[in-house]
Amino acid sequence: MSKFKEYDVEEIDALCSLGKALSSPIRIEIMQLLYEEGMIIGDIAKKLDLPASSTAFHLKILEEAGLIRMEKQPGTRGTVKFCTRKVDYITVSLIKKNTDVSEIFNAEMPVGAFSSCQVTPTCGMFGPDGYIGNEDTEYCFYYPERMKAGILWTSSGYVEYKFSNGVPRKRKIKRASISMEICSEAPGYKEDWKSDLTLWVNDVEVGTWTCPGDFGGRRGRLNPPAWPNGSTQYGMQVVWEIRSDGSYLNGEKISEVTVNRLSIMDRAFVSVKIGNKPGARYEGGFNLFGKHYGDYNQDIVLTMEY
Repeated sequence: MSKFKEYDVEEIDALCSLGKALSSPIRIEIMQLLYEEGMIIGDIAKKLDLPASSTAFHLKILEEAGLIRMEKQPGTRGTVKFCTRKVDYITVSLIKKNTDVSEIFNAEMPVGAFSSCQVTPTCGMFGPDGYIGNEDTEYCFYYPERMKAGILWTSSGYVEYKFSNGVPRKRKIKRASISMEICSEAPGYKEDWKSDLTLWVNDVEVGTWTCPGDFGGRRGRLNPPAWPNGSTQYGMQVVWEIRSDGSYLNGEKISEVTVNRLSIMDRAFVSVKIGNKPGARYEGGFNLFGKHYGDYNQDIVLTMEY
């Protein structure tokens, strides 16, 4: 598999190291030698008809630029250094980023693609082929088929998702938002069934919203014919926003948690967890709707402005 490395104009030291590493024909030859297989320093020196000391000097410059990797391995006389390529393709951007103009990273997560969960009956999942496993059975939430779920429900607990963090490194997050269609969960349905639903992002409690009910008095706009009447049909579209001045739900402030507290750029993923806190006043569970279910044709959407 090809290995890529990106540089931008603001990485001055890294660009200078790269330029130094590629400024020598000998070092270019070394990169060519290492294209198909790794080699020890002695073999590289023989191939290029160079002293071992000169070869080691060139290899050190390539290593400092991040183009090769050198690892110690046992040899016939002590240890030897085994050299391999770290990079096949290099992209250099010479455009200085305008931090006054925001960019957006957007990702959509199927409701069944949760990384962890805690569920209690009534609970279950439904997908294109019908119910996934058995209703009210926790272990079914660990079936691989859960990825196909278009709707899931539980009377308490939580589900947690891990979104890939596609924001370029060294960028600062200005705002993060999570959008979903959700409602409470009662047996069958009950329009006045309240549930205190809490959102956590990267293990930080963002805020709690009280959902007014479990809605089933009419069919959801997108529900397939196989989804039965007499049960939950649709939810409310809820947008959580974490900004520099606090957190908001559908435009109304719900907490003082700011986007800086989430430490988003410290991880390769963004953790999003939704559910009932233990001991919540209204522990009324939840239904999560994905595409082709409920009223809104979406899965769980994460948007980050940077």
